[in-house]
Amino acid sequence: MNEITANLPYSDDVRVRFRDTDAQGHLYFANYLVYADEVAGHYMDALGMGAMNPQAAGVFFFTVNINCDYLDECKAHDVVTVHVGYSRLGNSSAQVVFTLTEKAGQRLLARGSLTQVFVDPKTRKPIPIPDAFRSAIVARQPELAG
Repeated sequence: MNEITANLPYSDDVRVRFRDTDAQGHLYFANYLVYADEVAGHYMDALGMGAMNPQAAGVFFFTVNINCDYLDECKAHDVVTVHVGYSRLGNSSAQVVFTLTEKAGQRLLARGSLTQVFVDPKTRKPIPIPDAFRSAIVARQPELAG
């Protein structure tokens, strides 16, 4: 783990599938975001949010902004580690940050963020981040308690 990923409390490995690559033979740019979003969803599940089953979670979350800096390429069959964590908790929104690193050599491949807005499933209007979810995040990332 390097200093960039040291503060990100959750990670998972992803093997790059051939079908996820483009004509140049490296991971298609949008799939970096797919990998980050998928691992962020698993992290939310680990925190008790039920992100992978939003009907059961009682709250929806919309991704309203996403940013990614592409730093190095990865190719089919590479194994990358996706690290995720929160960098900001607002009233009804939160920012997830992520990195993708090469598992074998720890080479930083990409880094970025996505902004989530928590919404009522019926009205589709923003609502406060659920207290239990906020508490679970702060338990893993106490620096966000403020």
